[in-house]
Amino acid sequence: MTNWTTADIPDQTGRTVIVTGANSGLGFETAAALAAKGARVVLAVRDLDKGKAAADRITAATPAATLELRRLDLGSLTSVRAAAAELKAAHPRIDLLINNAGVMYPPKQTTADGFELQFGTNHLGHFALTGLLLDTLLPTLGSRVVTVSSIGHRIRAAIHFDDLNFDKHYNRVAAYGQSKLANLLFTYELQRRLAATGESTVALAAHPGGSNTELGRHLPAVIGTPMMRLVSQSAAMGALPTLRAAIDPAATGGQYYGPDGFAGIRGYPKLVSSSKQSHDADLARRLWQTSEQLTGVTYPIG
Repeated sequence: MTNWTTADIPDQTGRTVIVTGANSGLGFETAAALAAKGARVVLAVRDLDKGKAAADRITAATPAATLELRRLDLGSLTSVRAAAAELKAAHPRIDLLINNAGVMYPPKQTTADGFELQFGTNHLGHFALTGLLLDTLLPTLGSRVVTVSSIGHRIRAAIHFDDLNFDKHYNRVAAYGQSKLANLLFTYELQRRLAATGESTVALAAHPGGSNTELGRHLPAVIGTPMMRLVSQSAAMGALPTLRAAIDPAATGGQYYGPDGFAGIRGYPKLVSSSKQSHDADLARRLWQTSEQLTGVTYPIG
């Protein structure tokens, strides 16, 4: 099979797409590629000024692009609820939700709601947003939820139910691993619940490998740039697994896409495997129940 690229994206005219964290990096490249194919793309961003700059860049490349800005701070459940309400009011039909935004390896910080920043932003914020938007996705035939995970779901990763916020001892690598493992547990459990109800909406996940984006700004200097640039790939390449999961007609619920190169660090998108732990259905159900309790968001399925 030939390498899958943005040239393989079919016409997206008439479809409404929401991309979180679309102002830079993977989210920007994802939004730009879909806008170039005719989709109405909602750039859901924390900083509207940066979002406006991103929209201007997309429009410069694709003058006919149909774009919309919405403020979304995944570190605040109040902001998530407000954004979801605005999106549902503006868009009675949503075809695609791409849970892309995230943080990696920051110093110990908490969200507005008191959650450890990586778990609160990468997982709980997207869990709440998806749950609040799901009843708008469900009636749309062939709609998809794509959540961006990471190779990091294999690195020091576990769900620390006794200390989800790492209050006892903060380790930024382990906290990131927990959040990215949570992304996959969430995706697979969401797919199980969607399939059990017979919905046409499906859930998939993707990872970008090692991509040279702002996400790596907290990497330790010893493994940061320029070394990172030697082993990583561009944001445009890193966005391809997300795009393939989002729009490839052959992609199906519960699949996971990533780069095809050595160790999944770089390359063109293909189906990849995730850790055994990420497929633990009991663990996923427990995380789901905990996430509903922490966010106050109950899903309209199963």
